[in-house]
Amino acid sequence: MLNETDQLRQQLAATTDTAKKSRLGQFFTPSPIARFMASLFRPSTETHCRLLDPGAGIGSLSLAFLERCQNGELCFDDIRVDAFEIDEVIVPHLLDSLQEAGRHTASVVRVLPTDFIRAAVDSLLGNLFTAPLPRYSHVIMNPPYRKIRNDSPHRNALRQVGIETVNLYSAFAALSLALLAPHGQLVAILPRSFCNGPYFRPFREFILARAALRRVHVFERRDRAFRNDNVLQENIILLLERGGQQNDVEISISTDDSFSDITIHTWPFADVVDLSDHQLFIHLPSAKADDIALPPSACFSLDDLDIQVSTGPVVDFRQKAYLQAMPADQSVPLLYPGHFAENSFTWPIIGFRKANAIERNSHTERWLYPTGFYTVVRRLSAKEEKRRIVASVVDPAGLQGASMIGFENHLNVFHCRKEGLPESLAYGLASYLNTTAVDTCFRRFNGHTQVNATDLRNLTYPDRETLQALGEWSMRQRDLSQEMIDAELRRRVG
Repeated sequence: MLNETDQLRQQLAATTDTAKKSRLGQFFTPSPIARFMASLFRPSTETHCRLLDPGAGIGSLSLAFLERCQNGELCFDDIRVDAFEIDEVIVPHLLDSLQEAGRHTASVVRVLPTDFIRAAVDSLLGNLFTAPLPRYSHVIMNPPYRKIRNDSPHRNALRQVGIETVNLYSAFAALSLALLAPHGQLVAILPRSFCNGPYFRPFREFILARAALRRVHVFERRDRAFRNDNVLQENIILLLERGGQQNDVEISISTDDSFSDITIHTWPFADVVDLSDHQLFIHLPSAKADDIALPPSACFSLDDLDIQVSTGPVVDFRQKAYLQAMPADQSVPLLYPGHFAENSFTWPIIGFRKANAIERNSHTERWLYPTGFYTVVRRLSAKEEKRRIVASVVDPAGLQGASMIGFENHLNVFHCRKEGLPESLAYGLASYLNTTAVDTCFRRFNGHTQVNATDLRNLTYPDRETLQALGEWSMRQRDLSQEMIDAELRRRVG
């Protein structure tokens, strides 16, 4: 059945309107991923299976689970499936495929063409006017991916049951976890973006307080899992156990959804989640680089160092009236990521596709910084790049005597209370951020294409003296290679 359903998935992926996919956050699960997800469920002593598939689509995940049952890999006295799907076009396909699979596994299948969030919230609140949902023993899910507005009915409903989140996928996962019975298992494919950042902190708190993290699977290629839908979002697959005792975590990695080169390593939970970190970032160590880590002496926060990092305050489209192609009287430099190369800084750039300057006046003054040495990191990068963090230094000698600078919004700026840093500290900070150790650490928790100021605050750093010494060393070098920077960091901090 699953193979036939996969043919339908490919047909729908090719013919479904892009606007509809976006409106529903709808991306169907390929059969190799569905089978892999179903394989993660661990045998238990539970004899009655209550399976929940919220946002079931055409049923690939439920079918993969039932396929395991039919093959005798999961054994239950009885199986009941609840599959939620609101797309009325595909509900008949879902019903046909699940009913057919149910006949082979003696399963009772219920397709619910209703809003899962509303149904789950009503059930958790004990709404007398709606039928309660059971406590499920298993959940398998590929939830919709779409933002939830702060003032939306969904956001208000979720708050009634103590769930604060910003996206449908995290809402579905949190509600499904809340509906699980003790020691119930949840397998989900989710965008990795929830692993870090302030917006998903309440969601991380919610799941880590209620479940043990048993397994995480990472795809090295972010363009493979949903390639028929041209999805570039990096996805991971999780196995959670409701109310389980947290032990070590299995981290598996494969290049793509063929799983042909899968590797599995076991990590202490403390290496995955530092419970003393109030952000509760989820780190996903790479088996390929498990011997590259930040040195223990790099244990200082930016607050310890009296350094701040902020997003560049100039949003160019909001200041469009004041942008200038080249500097002129009454203007100051405006710096974009394009002004910085690997180890160089060039301003202005003739023929630059962005502005080189911004008018200094009463409207723009509050967005400007005094000229000085600053370390900057571009905000956009992807996992396929050589380094996720690319740091550079602003040298005021290259700014033609300007007294103020504008930093565009696609840069993160390291500063000291909105003023420049000591020269050696700026260069040392850039060198440290460009090391392989920092890149490896950053990749463990950052799964999206942005390098946010919050992410940079969450890193740890060597002490100020070490950073300045590293900067003095780097300033003496004509050319800096990756090997040189890494070796110098090891020499200074061990």
